[in-house]
Parts: sequence; structure tokens; C-alpha cells
Amino acid sequence: MIRTTLEKIASWTGGEASGSAEIRGVSTDTRTIQKGSLFVPISGENFNGHHFAEKALENGAAAALWGKKETPPPENLPVVYVDDTLHALQDLAKNYLASIPAKVIGITGSNGKTTTKDMVASVLGTTYKVQKTIGNYNNHIGLPLTVLALEEDTEIAVLEMGMSGRGEIELLSRIAEPEAAIITNIGESHLQDLGSREGISEAKFEITAGLKKNGTLIIPGEEPLLTEKTARSGFHVVTFGQADTNDYHPLASEQQKDGTHFTVNQEPDERFFIPVLGSHNIHNALAAMAAARQFDVPAESIKKGLKLLTVTGMRTELVEGTNGVTVINDAYNASPTSMKAAVRLLQDLEGYRKKIVVLADMLELGENENTFHFETGESIDPGKIDCVFTFGRLGRKIADGAAVHFPEDRVAAYEDKQELIRALQEKTADGDIILVKGSRAVKLEEVVEAVIQ
Repeated sequence: MIRTTLEKIASWTGGEASGSAEIRGVSTDTRTIQKGSLFVPISGENFNGHHFAEKALENGAAAALWGKKETPPPENLPVVYVDDTLHALQDLAKNYLASIPAKVIGITGSNGKTTTKDMVASVLGTTYKVQKTIGNYNNHIGLPLTVLALEEDTEIAVLEMGMSGRGEIELLSRIAEPEAAIITNIGESHLQDLGSREGISEAKFEITAGLKKNGTLIIPGEEPLLTEKTARSGFHVVTFGQADTNDYHPLASEQQKDGTHFTVNQEPDERFFIPVLGSHNIHNALAAMAAARQFDVPAESIKKGLKLLTVTGMRTELVEGTNGVTVINDAYNASPTSMKAAVRLLQDLEGYRKKIVVLADMLELGENENTFHFETGESIDPGKIDCVFTFGRLGRKIADGAAVHFPEDRVAAYEDKQELIRALQEKTADGDIILVKGSRAVKLEEVVEAVIQ
């Protein structure tokens, strides 16, 4: 983590130091303050972090950034006066990153960016000292905090870049200035804000704003919304995907209960394994492999890194229940693209008595949200899935779509979570497998916990 002086922080943020202090680490939250930390009070419409400066000092803060227009800071708290504490935090991260030797790989996309981040970090970690975005610290506050947590001898930083609207990924890219950037895919997330897949592709392509001039851009080669842009970008472009026109594409794959085996055109004699399920995760692995090769990681190390992969929770996570029921916990988030991919995964799995999907609302899809949900349900194959359970107001539209092909007794829609849980407990038995997927706000992990216990 950052270790520096208050004077240096003033220089990096364009602020004015009052007092002196040795700084070790940065926090915006008094609950995570460590002894010697720099406290950065963030202000918004309904809150003002400056009001918690005394608590930060009690918890061990050595100093703070301080807005020039705020009331005076506590007398015994050294500060750097700045125009805007959030902008100062971002400037501090950018300048700290420039002062250490770490190279950056930036990752964005509608789906799969967290799993791809985990894969890239695992693969490059076989050869370099790597740090990555922890949890969901991928926005205009989280990414700077991730950067400021990097050790000075970190060789590669793998930074996930999320967004809530246009311009945010550009900001993150300009802070990080990556040597390589990955766009996992263009889906439907944020349609409500961005209006179209074209708008989403523009927003994701913002990751190139800070990409080094000799940097590498890694993209899905079968996404015309991206390939048209990269053709005139001037970057070194590497493609991945299913078709053999891609630089990295799978030759064969085999789904097993403990994960996925596959071979790749770039290393046809090697058989790779990832301890996660789904063909979409092969594509994520291909992107990670492409990034690793840009940093000269050999095939044997890539193979080892993928095998040792640990993914962030609730993403195609296979959980065995005490009652003999297996659950694919994919409850972290959902979009039409990722939900259909998860259902295809379950359809392709073999060796289970009964296959059941539990699907819930997908959010931020804009004015066509009902159509997206209906089409998702309609795409489920009744010859490969035994029952469809849905949860939520929009989830009911998935059930309506499924009912086009499924008989009435194999589809059920719920808006009470406890009723859904009771129905699942009554209708599942040893040897069954259940896919659970929905947007984060729906909290389907509560269903997973109840079913496996």
C-alpha cells in the first residue's frame, strides 16, 4: 500500500499541506481506518464524510484530505486542503501508480469481467507479483482505492473497470493507463441508461482512453460493434471467441462436474482445465490466455494458473447440499446474455436426476425489459430442463415465455421468496441440480442457502 509523506500527497493532489505526517494506506471509511492511514472524506447529496473526521482520528488516521469549503478540521488532525476530495483521491491514485513499476491490465465488459479478472490474476500470478481488484472496488472510488492498496513492488495490477454511466470507464482508464485492456463482451446491462447496445459498446470502448500507445486491446472477435472500432483504433488488437477466425479459439471442450476441460488453437497439444462451468467461461479463459501471452507467460504456467483458479463467489459456483441436491449458484448478477449462457450450461450437463432453473428479475434493461425476460424464458429447452421456477415481477415474464413450450405443471412463478423456497424443498430430491440466477438486488443467495441446508 502507499507509504509516503503528507507533503508528497499535497504535491500529487495539487493541494496545500497543513502539518506533517507519515502516511501508510488510504481509506474513505472510518470503519476500515488503520493506524497511519490517510482519511479521505467523500461528500454527496445526502452525506458528508468530513463530519466523521474525529472518528477517523480516534481510529488511527494520521491525516486527511480536506475540502477547502468545509468547516475547519479537528485541531490535531494534519490535512491537505484540496478543492474536491474525490478528484484529489483520483489524482493521488494516478500519481502513485505512475511512481511504482506495476504494469496494468484493465478489464471491462457487460458480463464476465470479474471472472476474467480472477483468471488473469491467477495466470499471471504464476510468473509475476500480481494484485487485483478486490470485490466490487471497480468504480470511480473503488478503483483509486485499489490502486492505493498496491504494494510498491507489485509487478502487474489487474484492475476491473465498472460503470454506472457514460464517461466513467474513460475516467478509470485515464487513471490506470493500462498496458493491456480486455473487453469481455457487449451485452444488455445498462440499456436503461445507455439506450442501445451501440451505446453500451461506446461506453465499454472508453477503456482505450488511457491505453498506452503501444498497448494491446483484447476483444471478442465476433462482436461487430467492437471490431469496427478497433479496425481504425491503431492499437495492437487480439481477438478471442468461438469462430476459427479469432486469434484464440477453442478446438474442443468437455464439461465435467468439477469444471471444464478444453483445448486451444494457440496450444493445440495442451489440454487446459478451469474449475468453473460453462462455455462462456472458456471464452473468459481465452481472454486471460491472450493477456498472459502479451506478458510472455509460458503455456505450462498458463495451464497451472487456470487450474488453480479461485473465482469470486456466486458466479457459476457449484455447491453440494446436505440433502444431495446440487446448486449452481450464479446469483451475483444477471442479464439476458449471461442468463441464457447459464441455462445452456445446465442444459449441457449430464448425470443428474432432474434439472431445475430458478430465474429472477434482470434489472436496468430499459423500456424493452418485458420482452427480454419473455424471450429468455422462451429460449429454454423443455427437452433438457425439467422445471422452470421464477421469482419477482419481471421473473413472471420469464415464466410466461417458458410456458410457450413447457406444460403448465413444469412452470411456476413466485413473488414471495419463502413460498419459492418451500416449493423447491418439496419438489427436489437427491440427485437433482438447480441453477439459481438473478440480478444482485434480488438476493437469490437466500434461496441457495435455504435449498442446500
